[in-house]
Amino acid sequence: MADVSALIDAMRERADALSTLGYKVRFDLTDTDSSLLLDATGGAVVLEEGAGEADAVLKLSSDTLDKLVSGRLGAMLAFSTGRLKVEGSRGVALKLAGLLGEE
Repeated sequence: MADVSALIDAMRERADALSTLGYKVRFDLTDTDSSLLLDATGGAVVLEEGAGEADAVLKLSSDTLDKLVSGRLGAMLAFSTGRLKVEGSRGVALKLAGLLGEE
């Protein structure tokens, strides 16, 4: 199980790329019963632990999120193998996947 604070730090390192998202995305971590809310609607990326309204909700384990953020797992593979479930806008989820895949 990946550490939630380490996941937040890793995503904050990608803040420049994520700032172009323009939406709110919530990550519901299935193995920790916690959530991370990514708000990229105001130009600057705000990432905090906790629930809230979001344009897309991604349900996945903390390990899967760690692999997605680090580039060791592609979003499409995670989705097609059932490790990632999407609620809400799939378009927002696809845009986020593209941003996480950028170096």
